[in-house]
Amino acid sequence: MGWALILGASSGFGEAAARAFARAGYDIVGVHLDRRAAAEHVAALVADLEAQGRRVAFFNGNAADDEQREAVLDRVATLVDPSAGGRVDLLLHSLAFGTLTRFVPDPDEAPVGGRAAAGVSRKQLEMTLDVMANSLVYWTQGLVRRGLMGPGGRIWAMTSAGSHRVMPHYGPVSAAKAALESHCRQLAVELAPRSITVNAVMAGVTDTPALRKIPGHDRLIAKAVEANPHGRLTTPEDVAACLVELARPGTAWLTGNVLRVDGGEDVAG
Repeated sequence: MGWALILGASSGFGEAAARAFARAGYDIVGVHLDRRAAAEHVAALVADLEAQGRRVAFFNGNAADDEQREAVLDRVATLVDPSAGGRVDLLLHSLAFGTLTRFVPDPDEAPVGGRAAAGVSRKQLEMTLDVMANSLVYWTQGLVRRGLMGPGGRIWAMTSAGSHRVMPHYGPVSAAKAALESHCRQLAVELAPRSITVNAVMAGVTDTPALRKIPGHDRLIAKAVEANPHGRLTTPEDVAACLVELARPGTAWLTGNVLRVDGGEDVAG
């Protein structure tokens, strides 16, 4: 097994994937952005991964920052050593940092801090698109340019049903998810001659820290449980288990898709 590079590795889908891929024999590079309060949790995660005999390198920084991305990839190149045949076999893009606000102010919405609610700003919209969509392209470029990923490589990006549904305050993230799926299709075609697959993974509603930031998340959870044929939410572990299976050589012809990993929630809802 080679290395798995996970963006957003300290919680939610990223953490579950790191644990699952470590159990499957992969060494782990994790990129995350956490404050000091989360340091104990991240340290425990790294210790758990290392206890399985895996090589582990975690970097706390902004995955959407050009300089920080290049610095991490340079460090990864040293760890992996492509000149000796080392490779990053897997890239998981699981960045969940964006603006949750309306495009247009709601005149009936209560003021916050004495100020009327405002619609999304250019800076907020562009930041959300850059972090949650465009950064996939830049990380992929960096891996390929350095020769860190080659034939057999797998790239996944976490999307959601919000890419094609309208939800209150979700507009900027919805736009980012739609762009992310488009990026996956384009990259799948461009990387096919290199035998690298690219797919978007649409998880069902999952109780993660990112979900808890969405206004009205309690209603989303209740609706998802009611709609899902299994009568429960998707878990990060459900998704991670599927990713491990999708990493096998037999999936080399599977690329350019939006793969639902939701127990039937999207088609039933």
